[in-house]
Amino acid sequence: MHIVLLSGGSGKRLWPLSNDIRSKQFIKMFHKDGTEETTDPEDLESMVQRVYRQIKEADATADVTIATSRHQVSAIRNQLGDKVSVCVEPARRDTFPAIALAASFLHYEKNVTNDDTVIVCPVDPYVDRAYFECFKELDKMTSEGTYSLNLMGAEPTYPSEKYGYIIPNSKDHMSSVKEFKEKPDVETATKYLEEGALWNCGVFAFKLGYLLDKAHELLDFEDFNDLSKHYEDAKKISFDYAVVEHESSIGVVRYDGQWKDIGSWNTFAEEMPDKIIGNAQMDDTCEDSNIVNELNVPILGMGLKHMIVAASNDGILISDKTQSSYIKPFVEKMDQDIRYAEKSWGSFTVIDVQPEAMTIRVELKPSHKLNYHSHEHRDEVWTIMTGEGVVVLDGKRRDVSEGDVIRMPAGCKHTVIAKSHMKIIEVQMGHEITVEDKIKYPFPEF
Repeated sequence: MHIVLLSGGSGKRLWPLSNDIRSKQFIKMFHKDGTEETTDPEDLESMVQRVYRQIKEADATADVTIATSRHQVSAIRNQLGDKVSVCVEPARRDTFPAIALAASFLHYEKNVTNDDTVIVCPVDPYVDRAYFECFKELDKMTSEGTYSLNLMGAEPTYPSEKYGYIIPNSKDHMSSVKEFKEKPDVETATKYLEEGALWNCGVFAFKLGYLLDKAHELLDFEDFNDLSKHYEDAKKISFDYAVVEHESSIGVVRYDGQWKDIGSWNTFAEEMPDKIIGNAQMDDTCEDSNIVNELNVPILGMGLKHMIVAASNDGILISDKTQSSYIKPFVEKMDQDIRYAEKSWGSFTVIDVQPEAMTIRVELKPSHKLNYHSHEHRDEVWTIMTGEGVVVLDGKRRDVSEGDVIRMPAGCKHTVIAKSHMKIIEVQMGHEITVEDKIKYPFPEF
């Protein structure tokens, strides 16, 4: 079984914890196994880590590929390492082009055969294990070839315009589908509910050859590299509109477990392991309120009623829970550089910004390293706070440990290799401090 997880999101609705690089699926908010008593962020797991764990618990042999933008690759590598394949979208073109690109990646880059089952689902559903147990049934239905396309449906709770609707031919656990309609108006949705319709969970199962045929019908490409090269020319269209609404041979599996979209601070707060994450306190008069603090300073809440307080290096949010759902247009007006990001080698946090200086805390994972690079318009100074490693300056190696200070003038080629977990304070100084001022070089041989 090959599973494709679609990882998108602009990082606006859970600001300031999320940003364009750190979308909601990378925020650590769930208990890891065996750590139910802690609310330390280091002992929590993110949505993508949780979903990957649930997939592997249901089927240890499942092959997982994540389809995402280049901005999220580092965060994926940071949280999952090399456990998954990553199919990088050159641009955002909605779910049909993304799934077509992932299918061509599986076929042309990973040599997956046309008869193999592929299951596509979002990277961030808040579900229980039964959700992934249904994947086995989708795999069985797809392998048997009774239907060209197989979906997962959940019992609706109200006539929503946010979901697609699956109208099955029977009330059996597995059924053929009479009709599929993507996001109807409330009046039509009400009629569908009376007919026993299910909400579409956004899960699609098919034989790889089926989707490749659809992709070649709607997109002009020869192989993965060709599709990737011309990806920005693809029409923006969802998989539901491009494929599902036009398919006559559809089967559905009913999922009756928990299924929630944690897409706002209100729903986020409902699933937090405790009312507080990070260094914070609330007095006894606070009601139905939550604090999430990623800063190294304490937060004290007093008399809070139905409030969300969230703090990170990207900003501070103080909001009524209901009003927090309307955060996106306000965040879109903000013009600021990202101050925290997870990278494949660790993470960086911007601590202070001055007109001609910037201070950053860099954390490196053991056995990882930065790119070998230089800057034209700024000098840098590294102070090793914790850990041991090797610094390379213009091809010369130097062992470093706690307390060492390394100076790198503009033009100096440099990198650091971590022997153990390292924390480094980096001070950048210059008239032009930009992310574009970086020249990469092949790593030197020793």
